[in-house]
Amino acid sequence: DYCFFLEDSGARLVVVEQSHLDRLEQALAGFSESVTIVVVGPAAPGTLALADLLVEHRGELPPADTHRDDMAFWLCSGGSTGRPKEVVHLQRDMPYTHVTYAQQVIGLNEADVMFSRVLYHAYGLGNCLTFPFSAGASAVLMSGRPAPKTIIDTVQRFRPTLLGLVPTLYNAILNDPAADEADLSSIRLCISAAEPLPPDTWRRWHEKFGLTILDGIGSTEMLHIFCSNSANALRPGSSGQPVPGYELRILDADGLPVAPGQAGELHVKGDSAAAFYWRQRDKSKDTFRGDWVVTGDRYRRDDDGFYWYEGRSDDMIKVGGEWVSPIEIENVLVEHAGVREVAVVGVPVDGFMRIRAVVVCVHAGEGSPELVGELQEWCKSRLQRYQYPHIVDFVAELPKTMTGKIQRFMLREPA
Repeated sequence: DYCFFLEDSGARLVVVEQSHLDRLEQALAGFSESVTIVVVGPAAPGTLALADLLVEHRGELPPADTHRDDMAFWLCSGGSTGRPKEVVHLQRDMPYTHVTYAQQVIGLNEADVMFSRVLYHAYGLGNCLTFPFSAGASAVLMSGRPAPKTIIDTVQRFRPTLLGLVPTLYNAILNDPAADEADLSSIRLCISAAEPLPPDTWRRWHEKFGLTILDGIGSTEMLHIFCSNSANALRPGSSGQPVPGYELRILDADGLPVAPGQAGELHVKGDSAAAFYWRQRDKSKDTFRGDWVVTGDRYRRDDDGFYWYEGRSDDMIKVGGEWVSPIEIENVLVEHAGVREVAVVGVPVDGFMRIRAVVVCVHAGEGSPELVGELQEWCKSRLQRYQYPHIVDFVAELPKTMTGKIQRFMLREPA
């Protein structure tokens, strides 16, 4: 990936944390171009130390003379398979997300202290950097792996007023013994994005800490959250309603609007949309269609205007002629007392599509044929009769990307 980023972007300078220097140098061993490496930490032979460069440039620098339509920065999409797409954003995009989401949904102001993880993709970039800067608020940055105890310790030490995590981390904190003694009283509001927040996780978090999580959906292409629950309009399990400044539509396979309650592909319109994918013209044309951006997510809209996630367009499972949402089954399975985490995918068996659930048990080693039958009946009694896993496998942990998203493509072969 390091070589891909350099080859594709044409960049010839890399800033790297010292802990990643060895891997970077290994990756660049056969690289044909000369690359300058700037290390966050002590300089190694052939590299420069960031601290030394900063000393040489003490004082303020004048702001760059930019236009709102100039290229500002790139973000790499967090796809679970294939090469990343480098998403090109313009100068106008960052302030737009502040006015739409930060101001109007979470009410960010200069008195707030914001603590969030995953700085290196769109959700965390806004939470950790652009939102606090735009409002004159404070930001807490935490190095190291985002383990439940270190997150709790950071909250108790720095007393943030806003907490932004992904659902996987909210769930991990709830399941960690350290949560029993955690003091999160400084927090006024929690936000969640990057993957759907199960309603059971929302309820458990609210019951344990008395805190509300505002779940929403954003994307690298749109830079931040464009559909969200709010303090005044909240439905646990949903992605909420359009953030002011954005428009949403749901289209069927023929590009026609679907009826309320029917699922289709979600399109979004708003002025934070990226300009294009770098050096991927065909994919740019597929995604950016005039003012509208194709998200690749399947959604339905209820009569009250709330949007409900039905899975990725390529994650939906068709069983016996019926479309099945893996998210719907996952939300039911995770409510079972024996299930800590679960991912549901479709797998071909003897030429027919079947539903596979890959389960992480609350206690290691609890998986058994008896539990398989229990989980299948659990789903049948709460969903349509065809919405249950034909195959249930137990694992110690689910495969995930660096941002915590489940890598479903790795689960599509039966164990």
